[in-house]
Amino acid sequence: MQTANFASVLQSFFSTRLIKQRDVSHNTIAAYRDTFRLLLQFAGERLDKAPSQLSLEALDATLISAFLQDLETRRGNGPRSRNLRLTAIRSFFRYATLEVPEHAGTCQRVLAIPSKREPRALVGFLNRAEIEALLAAPDQATWLGRRDYAFMLMAIQTGLRLSELTALRKRDVSLRVGAHVRCQGKGRKERCTPLAKSTVSVLKAWMSERDLDGGDRLFPSSRGGPLSADGVQHMVAKHAAKARRTCESLHNKHVTPHVLRHSAAMELLQAGVDRAVIALWLGHESVETTQIYLDADLALKEKVLATISPIKGKFDRYRPDDKLLAFLKGL
Repeated sequence: MQTANFASVLQSFFSTRLIKQRDVSHNTIAAYRDTFRLLLQFAGERLDKAPSQLSLEALDATLISAFLQDLETRRGNGPRSRNLRLTAIRSFFRYATLEVPEHAGTCQRVLAIPSKREPRALVGFLNRAEIEALLAAPDQATWLGRRDYAFMLMAIQTGLRLSELTALRKRDVSLRVGAHVRCQGKGRKERCTPLAKSTVSVLKAWMSERDLDGGDRLFPSSRGGPLSADGVQHMVAKHAAKARRTCESLHNKHVTPHVLRHSAAMELLQAGVDRAVIALWLGHESVETTQIYLDADLALKEKVLATISPIKGKFDRYRPDDKLLAFLKGL
């Protein structure tokens, strides 16, 4: 295969496969783009060639494996980041198998590279007392305080993702009978999430204020533009720091926007909502994804334990060995 053809296959992968055929999101394009920028830079340095001069055969399983190892050792990426990069690479090589079947062997060996198992920590979430302390932190005498309060209440009650919340427009919220918020989630899948009466009341007041300010965004920045991910991270961290003054248990928790989503899921789970419903509520691709909340809910497990008849056991008292025998055993 000529090196020029490799460049054309890669360009076709982005312009034809991802953009035209699959119509993937901008975030996916950006993630795949960054993966190949890193890979081609690594390959160019390893093979002493410009990225545009690399051939598909040069990007074999050995080089790809070395690249993945380099991500972990030199760049400090964890298994999750490493696996996400591998997902992008696999997607390209599946496409290349169809476009240049004469190199199917090289492609198949790359596709056989396994993902790395990730240690799965228990999800972090806030209990009701911690939620109330966090929501009490914003100063609602100010515009920013009212926005932050409405934003965090919406996040905790609906469980929307950060990207879903920051993309909301006023037209996405219906406060009539059957109040709900409509959003576009992962995979461009649209879903509706019902709003509680307390959330409706807050949003009515906030949207009335937004009507006076003008602008279409539900939660704008102080300059009227979209809230950035960093801006929301800062918002939540700031109010969490203030809430720790009145809620001791928050000192042991790292509160992030995604923790608010987890908290919404735990509220539903502890209210007895079925896992399948929670998966629909959160926009999970699979019900199995919701299993992480069952794993993290110690209170629910304790309730189950209380319903089980305990196993009767007897613990024999420890009797130390004779001193001389203990000496000989230690030799």
